[in-house]
Amino acid sequence: MNIRSNEPFWLVKNGLLYTYPSLRENISCDILIVGSGITGALMAHALTEKGYKTVLIDKREIANGSSSATTSMLQYEIDIPLYKLIAQIGEQGAVGSYRACRDSIYKLEKLINEIKSDCGFEKKDSVYFAKLKKDVGWLKKEFEARKAADFEVVWLTPEEIKSRYGLIAEGAILSKDGASVDAFRLAHDLLHYNAERGLTVYDKTKLEKVKYKGGQVLAQTEGGAIITAGKIVYCTGYETQEMLPEQIVKLKSTYAMVSEKNKQLKDDICNTLFWNTDAPYLYMRTTSDGRLLAGGEDEDFKNPVKRDALLERKKNKLVKTVSKFLPEVEFIEDFCWCGTFGETKDGLPYIGEHPKFPDTYFVLGFGGNGITFSVMGMEIISAMLEGELDLLSYYFRFRR
Repeated sequence: MNIRSNEPFWLVKNGLLYTYPSLRENISCDILIVGSGITGALMAHALTEKGYKTVLIDKREIANGSSSATTSMLQYEIDIPLYKLIAQIGEQGAVGSYRACRDSIYKLEKLINEIKSDCGFEKKDSVYFAKLKKDVGWLKKEFEARKAADFEVVWLTPEEIKSRYGLIAEGAILSKDGASVDAFRLAHDLLHYNAERGLTVYDKTKLEKVKYKGGQVLAQTEGGAIITAGKIVYCTGYETQEMLPEQIVKLKSTYAMVSEKNKQLKDDICNTLFWNTDAPYLYMRTTSDGRLLAGGEDEDFKNPVKRDALLERKKNKLVKTVSKFLPEVEFIEDFCWCGTFGETKDGLPYIGEHPKFPDTYFVLGFGGNGITFSVMGMEIISAMLEGELDLLSYYFRFRR
């Protein structure tokens, strides 16, 4: 009998970390956060730090949404190349977004050290490699755009790539600013740290409906409890699309797998994030316990049943793809899972207020930079609450 878990690796690896009660009574607070993934956890940290009486709720167990399935590659590179984003929104917004993503990696490292999280944070290089010869031209254009914007980048030839990593590629951009983390563990550690400082957390507490009355937000849970708050912040990712009047995100299904521990992996592989120019792109990195993680094979999301039914076929394709680019690495799959994420038209998040919802803020870090976008989001929303506007809030606004 072929028995294999399709639970995300992080859930199995971490087990049950911290638990919280469900809400059974009426309460009040300054700010209500909806969503306990890495975005909600970061937002809760920022608001608790500023002294707001903050309550966080989630309809699931803590961090059991997208944060349990993320590959947690921390990159400043946005899904849309810099040179294309410059043409789309202008140099100020494009370069500013890229730089803010880069800075977020170091801000996150500092935060992890402050709370002493055992989330496996590791600084890494990032290699963006050309799958085909025809990709080299525009990838070099991307290299020049990053260099002109003062990013620390080096161009690698096919020979250099093969010698250093054993990777088969037509050329690559090597960037120094990257990292990896266990986002599931980090979300738990952030919430636990702040719960001891006054944050109130409820899991298995589904938000049923929201009313706005007298400058207050009245949030009713499925169990009938009322949370009276001054403001509400949604950190619910792609699920937020269901409540918005306009289409802001295109949903995708993605597939990932983690190998058995492999002591034969080169140090240069272990110290690097990899992704390529394919569409959808392949991405690879190692975990803190010496496994190779690979993902990709994205396609338009239809429904969870159809998404999950493709898991075995997608896994087999990923194994073959990894073997093609890393022929010297034996990939023996140990865990495999699938999930849903969202893409926006410009690769940027939606962070800020929406004209339809009073006293409401959103932090929606769609795309491949969800974690770094979330770091930016906690800073932008914290500033908005105090009447200040970050320059990037213009580029991250709704109805842009």
